[in-house]
Amino acid sequence: MPKIKTKKSAAKRFKISGKGKVIRYMAYRRHLLTKKTSKRKRGMRGSCVVDKSNQQDIKRLIPNM
Repeated sequence: MPKIKTKKSAAKRFKISGKGKVIRYMAYRRHLLTKKTSKRKRGMRGSCVVDKSNQQDIKRLIPNM
């Protein structure tokens, strides 16, 4: 049986936490930051958990992570 390959595009965007949750980075934090308020940028720091309805699909894309 061949090895299961990881979808590299998904591996760059998502990580699996220690408890098995899928983590993604916040959107709208890359550019055009001068017009965004400090409060808004502060709220976009860090990462967030992907919704349960999408977690199984993402875990299928990155099986070895």
